[in-house]
Amino acid sequence: MITVTPRAAEQIAGSAQAPGPGGICLRLAARLGDKRVIEYGMGLDDPAEGDTKVVSNGVTLLIAPGSIELLTGATLDYVEINPGEWRFIFANPNDPSHKSPLPAR
Repeated sequence: MITVTPRAAEQIAGSAQAPGPGGICLRLAARLGDKRVIEYGMGLDDPAEGDTKVVSNGVTLLIAPGSIELLTGATLDYVEINPGEWRFIFANPNDPSHKSPLPAR
């Protein structure tokens, strides 16, 4: 379904102040924007009815039914864009603007 890299999982775990009894739950959302580019959202959350749960590198992902198709096959990573500037990125073959694989490590 979707993969969280070890580096992204480490950053997510560090950001979670008080994970619930099921561990860290990260909600991912995706929608096709006006310019036919996938727009992403994410944040720590509790499970809701109808969510799909996926565990990747120790992180439980919560995905609402409307986002599953857009996120299938995607990878969430945490990369250094410029020296000292780190960001979460999605490498997603479903995104029409997706041009290249994740940066080399």
